[in-house]
This record gives sequence, structure tokens and C-alpha cells, in this order.
Amino acid sequence: MVLPLFIAIAARAQQSTPITLKELLTRVDQKAPTLITDSAAILIRRAQAAETRNNWLPNLRLNYQADIGTSNNTTGPYFGFGIIPSSSGGIHNTNVTTALSDNLGIAALDWEVYNFGKYGAENRVANSDITVEQNSYAESKYDIRSFTIGNYLQLLRLQDFVGIQYRNIQRNLEIRRSIESLAKSGVIAGVDTSIAEAELSKARLNYIELNNQLKQVQLQLSEVTGLPYQSITPDSTVEMTLINQPSAYLFAPDTANHPLINFYRSVYQNSIEREDLVKKLYNPKISLEAAAWDRGSSVNAAGQFNSLSTGYSFQRGNYLVGVGISYNLFDLRRRQLKLSTQKATTDFTLKKLQEEQQRLSTSASRADVEMQTALDRLKEIPKQLKAATDGYRQKLSLYKNGLTDIIELDAALNILYRAETDFMQAKYSYANALFLKAITENQVNSVLNLLK
Repeated sequence: MVLPLFIAIAARAQQSTPITLKELLTRVDQKAPTLITDSAAILIRRAQAAETRNNWLPNLRLNYQADIGTSNNTTGPYFGFGIIPSSSGGIHNTNVTTALSDNLGIAALDWEVYNFGKYGAENRVANSDITVEQNSYAESKYDIRSFTIGNYLQLLRLQDFVGIQYRNIQRNLEIRRSIESLAKSGVIAGVDTSIAEAELSKARLNYIELNNQLKQVQLQLSEVTGLPYQSITPDSTVEMTLINQPSAYLFAPDTANHPLINFYRSVYQNSIEREDLVKKLYNPKISLEAAAWDRGSSVNAAGQFNSLSTGYSFQRGNYLVGVGISYNLFDLRRRQLKLSTQKATTDFTLKKLQEEQQRLSTSASRADVEMQTALDRLKEIPKQLKAATDGYRQKLSLYKNGLTDIIELDAALNILYRAETDFMQAKYSYANALFLKAITENQVNSVLNLLK
């Protein structure tokens, strides 16, 4: 009753066109949600840099007001706070409460024309922020491509494992048929049938579990590619294609341009740029100030209060142009404190860069060890597989002729099953070690070019 299920699964696998690792990675680059989000973050940084580049623009304010009220002045100093209405004109001997009207139009320019390098430092920090974001995107791409490669190889391993389990089921079915034939003729006891049935059921359960694991990996790849998980069938030739190219792992490391190193290097450079900005942030500021204004009032030069309507036309015009410099002496202390904080941040980012460089170096050495172990394992595995296959065939032949028992036949079957799984694991370990080395040494494309 389970056999039709196996046939249906096999037929579906044949209908599904395998997707190559190159195609899957291309799909990830285009559709991975994380990369789409990170690319949007780059646009934010670019917009912020454009905003920073325009910090040099002057302020040109246009103001106009028409008023009605009294002009009843006295003299005396005061600090301005909040909004204090102004009333210009002379001081009267008596209290004057007669209303007057006036209007005032002002165009005022305020331009910080020079600040000893602050604008340039702000722009360099903004551009450095873009670089950090771009390298963060490259790091995310590196991570998600590593994730995809790892899951693709895991999918290959599980696909091989499912095939091994399917063959194991077929062998158990063959053994059961032999037992049934021998039991009917009275050559063996019926208890062998129960043992064979138990082994067959165990093989079927393993098959079901492996298919579940395979689908879980397909779902993880579906999440980053947007493809239906059922359509993600790996190219079964990948492992042997790599194994058959002895020089596949002979590539020069490119850790200098590694995405992880580039990211931490850009963070370090960004911190240095911020140090420079702190140094220039508290420099003196040279400003150009200019204003032009017109004014009218219903009070004439002799101090006579005319009709309120006469105060709403311009009667006098003035202008003023000046250059000023400002500097806060206590900014020296503020600059020192802020620079100390930023230098500590720079030191931290440098140590993170050095830490990542050391980690990659260690990972590269570990990858080389894994590669050598995988190569040694591949040399030995074929001997085990051949011996196990021959042993199983001999035991099956002896059992069919009544010359051995079910226990010895099951032992031979388990040895063959283990040998097949060891071979599967050896192929996976080699491909995984090769890609681990390529990922660590930033040479994934060199390995991908070996595949079709």
C-alpha cells in the first residue's frame, strides 16, 4: 500500500526540472526580502547625503507685518525673552494712548559662508555612511548566499538519503518475497516473516521522516527565493562534478576584498571621518548678514498722529550688510570631550576589524583541514561500498538457498545501508568543505564556474 506513494513521489521528482545552484543564487539576489530591505536603506543614506550637501545654503527670510497700536516709550535696559513687542520713536512727556498704524517689510539674508572645513567634513561623513550601508548590503548578500549554498547542499544530501532509503525499502521487499517463498515450501520458519516485516516498516518510517526533512529545507529556500518549495529540486550532478575536478579547491584566497572585511573596514573609516568632523564642528563661523526693509507709519516726523490709513504704505527704506565671526570659547572643552568619545569608538571599530580578519584566517585554516579530511574519506569510501555490496549479494544468495539465517542477512543489509550512507555523507562533506573554503576565501564564483 505504501509502494504507490513511492512511485508517485519518484514520478513527481522526474517531472520537476532541477534548478542549478547558479540559478538559485541569482533568484536570491533578486527576490530575498532581506536584500530588498537593505537596498532601500542605501537609498535613505543617499537621500541624507543629498540633504547634507545642501547645508551650505543661506537663509533668506521674507517678513511682512501690518500693525495697529500705541507708541508710548520709556527708556531702560532689559534682556529679551520670548516675544517682546517693539515700539520705536521718542519719549513723550506725558502718557500717550492714541492709536497709530504702521507696516514693515523685511528681506533678511543669513549665510554661514565659511566654517573652516565643517561643510566638507559633513559631506565626507555622509558619503562614508553610504559606503557603510552599501557594504552592509554586500555583507547581507554574502550571508544569505552562504545560507542558500548550505541549504542547497543539505537538500542534495537529503535527496541522496531518500534515494538510499528507497533502495533499502526495495531490498527489504525482495527479502520479504524470498522469505514468503521459502516459508511456503517449509524451508524456514514463519518467524523470519515477522522480522522482515519489522525491518520493512522501519525503512518506510525512515523514508517518511527523510521526506519531511527534505521539504523543510525546501521551505527555507522558498522563503529566500520566492519559488514554490515543491519546484526546488537540486541538480544531483553537483557533488560528482566537483569531485571529478581534482583542482577545484586550488584557488587563491581573496580575503582583502571579502564582504565582511569591507564592511568592518568601512565602519572603521566612517569613525575616522567622524573624528575629523568633531574637530571641525566647533570651529569659528564666518557669516554674511544682509537685510533690506521698508516701513511706513501714521505718525509723521513732527510727531503728529495722522489717519490710520496713512500707516499702511511704505515711507522709508533701508539696507544693511555685514560680515560677522562667532566662536564659543567653551566649545574647546566640548570638542575635547566629544573627540575623546569618538576616538574610543574608532578604537573599538578597529578592534572589530582585526577580530574579523583573525576569524576569517582561522576559518580558512579550518576549511583547509576539512578539505583534506574529505579528500581522504573519498579515497577510502569506495572500498567499503564495494565490499558491503558484494557481502550483501552473497548473503542474499545463501539465504535464498537456505544456507544462512535472517539475522546474518539483516546484518549484511545494514552494513550495505551504512556504506551507502557513508558514501553519501562523504560526497556531501567534500562539497560542503569546498564551498566553506570558497565562502571563507571569497571565491564562490570560482567554484560556481566549475558547475554547469
